[in-house]
Amino acid sequence: MTDRRLVRTLDLVDDAELMMEYRRRHAPGAVWPEVVAHIRSIGVKDMEIWCTGNRLVMIMTVAHDFPREVPEPVRVRDWERQMDSFQQRIPGAPADEKWTAMTRIFTLEQSGEPP
Repeated sequence: MTDRRLVRTLDLVDDAELMMEYRRRHAPGAVWPEVVAHIRSIGVKDMEIWCTGNRLVMIMTVAHDFPREVPEPVRVRDWERQMDSFQQRIPGAPADEKWTAMTRIFTLEQSGEPP
């Protein structure tokens, strides 16, 4: 079975100070080790978060069995509660979905044009 790539999006609260603090909390080495370990335990092999303005895009490479059913540590719930104060769902997102899944609509490889 092969890995998959998933892309999701989310907005930050449109406040310059909050956005800078969110970036600071996601700087190299700043994310709590328990959070990183949990992300890996559910089957995420790689993750990137990109930002423009207050829009975030998360790109994940996940194992074939993602998401794995593993208990969520209390420390991870604490992190998520803190991050909620910076985040807001994109317009039209389902109420139960914080990070909204994106659908790929184009790939250069499948464009039909030779390289």
